Amino acid sequence: MKKTTGTDRAITSKWRPATRAVRAGTWRSEQGETSEALFLTSGYAYDDAATVAARFAGEAKGMTYSRLQNPTVAMLEERIASLEGAEACRVQASGMAAMTAALLCQLSQGDHVVGGRAAFGSCRWLLDQLLPRFGIETSVIDARDNAAWEAAVRPNTKVFFFETPANPTLDVVDLEFVCGLARSKGIVSVVDNAFATPVLQRPLEFGADVVAYSATKLMDGQGRVLAGAVTGSREFVEGPLLAFQRNTGPNLSPFNAWVVLKGLETLDLRAHRQSENAMAVARFLEIRVPTMLCPFLPSHPQHVLAVRQMDAAGPIFSFVLDGGRAQAHALLDALELIDISNNIGDAKSLMCHPASSTHANMGAEAREAMGVGEGMLRLNVGLEDPADLIDDLDQALARAGL
Repeated sequence: MKKTTGTDRAITSKWRPATRAVRAGTWRSEQGETSEALFLTSGYAYDDAATVAARFAGEAKGMTYSRLQNPTVAMLEERIASLEGAEACRVQASGMAAMTAALLCQLSQGDHVVGGRAAFGSCRWLLDQLLPRFGIETSVIDARDNAAWEAAVRPNTKVFFFETPANPTLDVVDLEFVCGLARSKGIVSVVDNAFATPVLQRPLEFGADVVAYSATKLMDGQGRVLAGAVTGSREFVEGPLLAFQRNTGPNLSPFNAWVVLKGLETLDLRAHRQSENAMAVARFLEIRVPTMLCPFLPSHPQHVLAVRQMDAAGPIFSFVLDGGRAQAHALLDALELIDISNNIGDAKSLMCHPASSTHANMGAEAREAMGVGEGMLRLNVGLEDPADLIDDLDQALARAGL
């Protein structure tokens, strides 16, 4: 590969996803390094004042300040855009920085947002608490119900915002219908695709306008850094999104960008292997627990839709115990191999109790409306031998009375 091959869309667009995850976006310096270089710099020096003026005026290419451009960060942005099939990408300091930027960069007082009820707790905080403070109206609906999307549209509706699969209920949204409805009404669809990543699901192919990520999750995949990403059209990314980031600064550091670049090299392998492991564990649990929330199980009511939209299950699913918080905590405490942790997408298997962790800030009534009960547990299945995970769950279930 030549020094600039990885940044040439005419070439990288012909590559398959696994190749893009390793090679797309790579730009080599005059040293010809094999691994992407880490540019730890906040600013840049110029040979003359005219160059500075031309770059800041947008009349010449080149870096000006690492809040706007950085070579390492730019490589990550190009790689994610290539994987997503998007025209452009900007990365952020965390997944929530990405979600916040994707919304606030395009919303104003008097606008209306329709959001999916089942969502990460902090995403619901954006809808329920933050946006209304700025005079932005919000409606929260059951995102599985296509008719609910149609009924929620108002003359001032600007954005549809939802996760699929949703955290932690694994609700699946009909991407083609909802994004098509948004397009027909002049509404921007913003999809949180963190559970799947573009290796397993590509919302843009179903008509989504903007796809946002917590790259902390599967993209890094090893629990090392916080990162976020927003992809979409060049007009959106280099217009309102860039203006928002330029002036508010929720930017990703070069070091964290480099770590995620390294994570992406194994994303295709990890996502598919963890999906296989997750299904092995899910099939075991299906006969041991009262309720399984895993869309790739044939027994799930949204199985057909999930299989149509996704290439594989992903590593995450939830299940519900009848004994409420006491029994859920007892199972967690009995685990010997699987970690109690609220992260997802990690190469290590992790389990948490959403009602007392990721969704604790919502309050009991809002959690119940979302479907996050006291007996729910969320499991991220890692790269361990699934037989060992099943053994651990088997003994923990027994100790919890199951």
